[in-house]
Amino acid sequence: QAQLVESGGGLVQPGGSVRLSCLASGFTFSRSAVSWHRQAPGKERELVAAITSAAGSTNYADSVKGRFTISRDNAKNTGYLQMNSLKPEDTAVYYCNAEVWDAIKAEIARYWGQGTQVTVSS
Repeated sequence: QAQLVESGGGLVQPGGSVRLSCLASGFTFSRSAVSWHRQAPGKERELVAAITSAAGSTNYADSVKGRFTISRDNAKNTGYLQMNSLKPEDTAVYYCNAEVWDAIKAEIARYWGQGTQVTVSS
């Protein structure tokens, strides 16, 4: 059974840093595109950052460019989101997403983690 498990969230002061991890199992992680999304109270879920399967390409929401870095370690089946210079408006539940081609079903399989809370406050 495919699964994504996020970790690393918590309370951090403005200007601080935190690194989120996303451990994958049950599918070929190295073939998946990985992205991080967040949802703040009363707001829709939004894309924060994405990375291709071979880590050859990344993209970021304008609000986090220059502060967040997405990466992956395919040998460890793990994706990461390094968040620096955090602001109160970064407070949200952060979700990991992986998308991979399912050759048996001939469709893209999409998986979500359970989410991890990041709160930026003094």
